[in-house]
Formats: sequence, structure tokens, C-alpha cells
Amino acid sequence: MKKTLLIITLFIGAVSMNAQTKEELKALKAEKEAEAKALTKEAEDLQSQIDKFPGWKFGAFGTIGASLSEFNNWYAQGTPNNSSGNINITANPYAKLDREKYFWYSKANINLSWVKFDDKDDPTDDDSFKEANDVFSLTSLYGYKLSEKIAISTLGEYRSTLINNFNDPGYLDLGVGITWTPVENLVVVVHPINYNFVFAENDAIFESSFGAKVVANYARKFGNFELSSNLSSFISYQNSNLSNWTWINSFSYTVWKGIGLGFDFGLRDSKQEAVNFALGNWDPDGTDPMPSFENVDNKLQVYTTFGLSYKF
Repeated sequence: MKKTLLIITLFIGAVSMNAQTKEELKALKAEKEAEAKALTKEAEDLQSQIDKFPGWKFGAFGTIGASLSEFNNWYAQGTPNNSSGNINITANPYAKLDREKYFWYSKANINLSWVKFDDKDDPTDDDSFKEANDVFSLTSLYGYKLSEKIAISTLGEYRSTLINNFNDPGYLDLGVGITWTPVENLVVVVHPINYNFVFAENDAIFESSFGAKVVANYARKFGNFELSSNLSSFISYQNSNLSNWTWINSFSYTVWKGIGLGFDFGLRDSKQEAVNFALGNWDPDGTDPMPSFENVDNKLQVYTTFGLSYKF
């Protein structure tokens, strides 16, 4: 009986000591987490102070997504023998210089993707990767400050594709006007004097013209979350059919050592591109009339991308 009581007493003591040790570890863990959170906040405050120093600042973040699959004798699906894949790369590099009397901002946006679907039972099937997304833009803005928020500025912007049909079409905007920075991280450009150079083989549709350039760019960091939004529009004084606009948004959330999740989406409107695409797919022997600016439905262009991101 005494031995039994001793064993029970030792067991209860061991459980009590274990519970006490567990609670102590939980308390210690909470204390360390609070210290880590405080240190992270201090690091962010120091980085904000560093960002205010003059000089060039460089950075980039982007999205990398890939999936590869292969099926053999998988009879539950319509194509039992196939291999497929999707590869996507986006990048948003930038360089900024901000001085007391002037500034110079440059940035680029690249979105490329390739897809393939190979039906192994079809010998005529194309088994290569084909380009899907193909977006490239480069912008450089220089301004001389008249005040803290207003500057006389000049802008150069180039847009085209890289994988396929490079510079066909390609757009180069050059102009001068005013840049307004109403709040931190927001830049609004209004250039009433701007020429939109258009490079394309089909000069019957694509035409350069004189007009106004309006650009709004917002970039911000919230802890591990980073976003970049850019709206760029050209308003032709010659003909509204020659106008166009593009809105590109990029989001990145860092999870561990620069690696995280990224999401991109873009919207674009260009009637010249809509007519050119319709004309390239038009059957002269069919019953449909020849595509023109008057009869083509100018649908909104959209792209989205989601995948792993990496911050440089």
C-alpha cells in the first residue's frame, strides 16, 4: 500500500512539474514573440529613415509560377496520355533619385509566360511551349521641382512585347508638362505636350499622333506586403481611335527570406490593336465585312498572374 501511494505521489508530482514547465515555456515563447515584434518595428522605422536619405534607390519584386504534369494511361480523362506545363515570370524593377531641386524615377514592368499541352496520342500535336503573356514597359520620368509637390517634368515611356512581335506594335511616348506628388508614394504626371510614336508593319491601322499623356503611379510597403499600381494613358488630339490606356497592378507578400506570394493583373484598351487583331483573323472569302474602326468591338484586354514571388 505504501509503495502504491509513493508511486501515485511521484506520478502526480511529475505531471505537475511537466505542466509547470509547459506553462513556463509558453510564457517564455510569448515573451520572445513580443520582443521579435518590437525588433521588427524598430527595423522598419530604421529602414524608413534610411529611405529618406538622398541618392539612388534600387529595388525589384516579381512573381515566378510554374507547373509541369504528365499522364500515362489515365483513362478517366479525355486525353489519357499527355504532358502539360505552364511557366510565368513577372518583374517590377525600379530606380529612384530624389534631390532637393530635382528627381529622376525609372521603372519597368515585365510579364512573360509560356504554356503547352501535348497529346501524345496525336502525332500532329504541337509539343512545344507557346508564349501566352507578353508584356513589356519601360518608363523614365525627370522633374525639376518648382515646389515641394509640383515640378516641371519630361517623360519617356516605351511599351511593346518581347517574345513575339517585338516592336510590332511598339509605342514610344515623349512629352513635357507637370508632375504632381500630392502625398507620399503617389506620382501624377500630366503632359499636355506629348507625341505618341507608333512602330508597326501595318501603318494603315497604326498611326503616330500628337496628344496628352496622363500617368499615375502608386507604390507602397506595409510590413511584408508590397504593392505597385501604374495607370498610363495617351489621349490623341487627332482621333479618339488612336488613344489608349493601360493599368497594371502588382502585389507581393513576403513569407520567408524574400520568398512569398505574388499576384498581378493588368487592364488595357487600344482600338488600334483590336482592329489589327480582327484584320489578322478575317476571312476575305467569308461573309463578314472587312474589320475597321467603325465595326470592330473594342473589348477590354485583361491578364492575371498568381504564383510564388521573390523580392530583391
